[in-house]
Amino acid sequence: MMMLSAFWPFYQFLWTVYFVIMFLIGFWCIFMFFGYVIPLWLTAGLAEYLGKTKAFDPEDVRRKTLPEQGAEIIYSSPKGRGPFLHTDHHGHH
Repeated sequence: MMMLSAFWPFYQFLWTVYFVIMFLIGFWCIFMFFGYVIPLWLTAGLAEYLGKTKAFDPEDVRRKTLPEQGAEIIYSSPKGRGPFLHTDHHGHH
């Protein structure tokens, strides 16, 4: 009968790999928090909180439509009874 303890060296190896990976992830989180997040809070975040920056405008990050990008839309309002996506009537005639 095969004992579970026969797999012990492989389990030890897996737990070692898991420990090393978690160790590196933990240190990455610590370094990012103290090296990036806190300085960001103390500079850009505090400046925004105190009103030193331009007010956020959602239009700045909105995806521009094709006419706003400068494209000419030829078939913007199709006429007829074709298989158009935007039709006024939704019934099948």
